[in-house]
Parts: sequence; structure tokens; C-alpha cells
Amino acid sequence: MGRLRRSRTHHAQRDVHRAARTRARTRDLDQIQLIDLDPKRRAQLEAQPLDLEKPGLAQHYCVECAKYFESDVALQSHWRGKVHKRRCKALKEPAYTIEESERAAGLGREGKRQETT
Repeated sequence: MGRLRRSRTHHAQRDVHRAARTRARTRDLDQIQLIDLDPKRRAQLEAQPLDLEKPGLAQHYCVECAKYFESDVALQSHWRGKVHKRRCKALKEPAYTIEESERAAGLGREGKRQETT
């Protein structure tokens, strides 16, 4: 018998660590649907005042993806990209609400009995 091949055995571990990082997290889809896509809030996000702490001085912001970009060129290329288009498609589906999750668990109003006194 020869040596067993042992290279490339932990390749999936890196992906798990990257997914668990909190610095790469953006806003969830339901937060964007219910809060950010409101016309008043959207206009406020797109016309933010200058902020030295944020990339691009907070002047180039994608509302659907909740990301800041360094320049207008980077924002325009992001809008043409696959990641942005996937995110927009996911935002077209209705948000999963608390009431819907309670109905799925059997705690909805349909299952409650009318109490008589």
C-alpha cells in the first residue's frame, strides 16, 4: 500500500469560518423590505450627509444590498452585477413575518377555540 492522499481535506472549514464572521454581515432581507425600501427612508439613505467613517464618505450606497461603495463607478458596476440582481430578486418575495411563523407552528388564530363564559 502507498501513502494515503491527505491534501485538501479541510477545504470546507474555511467557508464555515468566513460565514460566521460578523464583520461581513449586512442587513437581513426582512429589515430591508420593511424599513429601507420605504420611499422616505430610501430617499434619506441615498442622500446621506458626509461621514468620514464610512466608505466613499457615505455618498455611494446601494439600498437593496445595504452596502457602501468607494466611488460612483463601483456603485454602477455593482448594479450591473449578478450579486445585486440576485438580491433584488430575493427582495421581491414577501417578507416572512412573525404571524406566519406562528401559524406554521400551529399557534395561529385559526387553531384557537372560542371561550364561553
